[in-house]
Amino acid sequence: MQFRPFVCKVNLINIIQQARFYARDPFPSKVSHYLYRAKLIDSIRLRLRSNCSSSLTRILNDRLLDSFVVTQALRSAPSADSALSLIDILEKSERFSHTQNTLHALATVLAKSQRRTELKSLIDAINAGKFGRVRISFMNLLQWHAATGDLESVLEVWDKYRHASERVCTESYNILMSLYARMDKESEAVHIFYRMIDEGAIPNCRTYTIIIEHLVNSGKLSAALEVFNILPSMRIKRTLKQYSILAESLIGSRRFGEVKTLLDEMQVDGILPSRAMCLSLQQLQEEGLLKEDDNLFKETSSDERIKTLGYSIDSSDEEEEDENASHVCQDNDVDKIQLKPWLDPRGLANALQNWNPNEVSTLEGANFVWTTRLVCKILRNFNSPETAWNFFCWVAYQPGFSHDVYTVQRIMTLLARHGCTELVDKLISKIRTEGMRLPLCTIRLIIDFYGISKNADAALKVFNADRTLCGPISKFNMMLLYSSLLRSLTKCGRNSDALNILDEMILNGIYPDIQTFTGLVHYFAQLEDIKTVQKIIAMVRQCGVEPDAYFFKVLIQGYCNSERAALAWRVFEDMKNSGLLPDSATKELLVKSLWKEARRREAAAVEESCEEINEVLPLTLRGHAWSVSSADLTRVYNIYSGVLL
Repeated sequence: MQFRPFVCKVNLINIIQQARFYARDPFPSKVSHYLYRAKLIDSIRLRLRSNCSSSLTRILNDRLLDSFVVTQALRSAPSADSALSLIDILEKSERFSHTQNTLHALATVLAKSQRRTELKSLIDAINAGKFGRVRISFMNLLQWHAATGDLESVLEVWDKYRHASERVCTESYNILMSLYARMDKESEAVHIFYRMIDEGAIPNCRTYTIIIEHLVNSGKLSAALEVFNILPSMRIKRTLKQYSILAESLIGSRRFGEVKTLLDEMQVDGILPSRAMCLSLQQLQEEGLLKEDDNLFKETSSDERIKTLGYSIDSSDEEEEDENASHVCQDNDVDKIQLKPWLDPRGLANALQNWNPNEVSTLEGANFVWTTRLVCKILRNFNSPETAWNFFCWVAYQPGFSHDVYTVQRIMTLLARHGCTELVDKLISKIRTEGMRLPLCTIRLIIDFYGISKNADAALKVFNADRTLCGPISKFNMMLLYSSLLRSLTKCGRNSDALNILDEMILNGIYPDIQTFTGLVHYFAQLEDIKTVQKIIAMVRQCGVEPDAYFFKVLIQGYCNSERAALAWRVFEDMKNSGLLPDSATKELLVKSLWKEARRREAAAVEESCEEINEVLPLTLRGHAWSVSSADLTRVYNIYSGVLL
C-alpha cells in the first residue's frame, strides 16, 4: 500500500545554519559523514576476517578515522583475537587515543569471548588510570563478568554495588538472575526474583523475558505461557524475544493451534515478527501444519531485493538485523568474504536530525533498500517529531517501499508523544480510508502519550471515535483501554472527566482492576480530595474487587499526608482483618501521624498489633499504582517457584 499523505516542508533557517556549519566541515552533509564512516567500518570488518594485515594498517591510518568508527569495528569483530589485533595496530599510531566507548567495546568483546585474563588486565589498567578519565561503573562490571560466566566476580561486584547505593537498579537483579538461570541454578534464580520484588525493585519486561526463557529451557512451557499471559494485566510490554522463544518452543512441541493463538496476540500487540520467525512459520504453512493467512507475512517476509546482493549473514552480525546494502567495501584481497553491510539506525537518524535538501539528496544517492524493519528502527531513533514526519513522508516515495501498519503505528505514537494532534488525526483519517486495522496497543499508546503531552481532549477523541480501528475489543482489553484513558485524564488534571469516565466504565459492566483504583486513590489523595477518595473506595466494594496490600498502603499514606490519621487507622484495621500487613515505612508513618494528632491509644495499638504478629514487616509492599498489583506479582512468583523448586 502506498501511503503518501503529505509533501514534507523544509525550514529555510535550518538550511542556512547547515550551510554555515558544513563550510567548516570536511563533509558536505552529516549523511555523507555517516556513509564515509560506514564505508570505513565495512573495510575494517572485511579485513579483520582476512589475512590482509597490511591493508588493515593502511585503512587505520585514514586521517578521518575516529573513535566512533573504532568502537563499531570492535563491536562487530569476529573474535577477541581480531579485536586485539586491531587495537595493537591502533596503539602504534600517535594520532589514536582510547575513549570510554572504545575501551568499553573492547571489554565487551573480551567478555563475550570468555577471555577472563585479558578482561581483568584491561579493567585493572582502566582502574589504575592508564587511560585518563575513563571510568567503569558497577553495571559495566556486572555485565562483563556475567558474560564470562564468572559468578564469583559478579557476586563480589553486586555486594559492593549494594553497599555503595541506597537502592540498586532492576537490571542488576536481572543480570544475576539470568546468570543463575544459564548455570541451571534454579533455586538461586528464583530467590533473586523474590529479593527483587521484596526489596521494592519493579520487575521490567527483561525480567519476565528471563523468567519465560528459564522456564522454557527447563521444559516448563505451559508455566512460561502462564507467566506470559499475566503480563498485559501488569501493563508490561510483551517483546519480540518473548514471542520468539515461545513460538519456537510451541513449534518444537507441535502445538500448532497455540502457535496461531500466539500470532493473533502478536498482531494485537503490534509486534513485527523477526525474519527467522517468519521463515519457520512459512515452512509450517507450506507443510500444511499451520492454517494459511494471506495477511500474516505479506509485510514481514524476506525482501527479494536483498537477496540479489549476494551477501551472506555473518554470525557476529546477528544483532545488526537491518536489511540494507547501500555501501559495500569492494577489494580484490577480500572479495571472497561476504558480509552484510554495517548499518546503525541511530547513527543514521542522528545524521538526519537537521532535515534539509542537502541531506535528502545524499540519502537518495546512497540507494538504501528501504524496508519496514529499517524504517521502524530509524523512526524510533528520531528526537524531533518534525524530522520524523519529514522522513516518513519522504520514504513513502522511495522505489519499492510503501508504508504498512508497523511504520504507521510507529510514527503515530511518536507524534502523539509530542502532542502533534493534527497530524495524528490526519493519519487516522487516512487509515480509515485505506481500511487498515490498527493494533490495540497503538490506540492505548496514543492515549497514554496524550496524557504525557497534556492533550486530554485528543485522548477522549481517540478513545470514543477511533478505537473502532482496532476491530472487536475483548472486555479485558476494554478495561485496559479505559485504564489508560483514566490515567491520561488525571495527568491532564481533568478530574471531573475522569470520574465521569469511571462511572461510564462501571455502568457498561467493565470493572477497573485494583491497579486502576490504586492509581485513582493515589491521585486524589495527593490533591487531599478525601471525599472523592472515599467515593472510589465505595466503588471498589461495589465492583467486588479485592483490595491488595499495596492499595491499603497507598490509602494509609494518602490519609496520613492529608492529616486524617483517624481514617488511616480504620484502613489499618481493615488491612489487618484481611490478613495483610503494612511495610515498615507505612507503619512508621501511621504511628507518627497518630501521635501528631494526639491519638496515642491508636498509635500504641498499631505498635502492639505489629508485634503480636511475631513477624518482621515487609521491607516494602509489592505493587505500583496504575500498573502492578501485589496479587499479580505473587502469582508470577508462585508459578516460577512452584515448577522449579
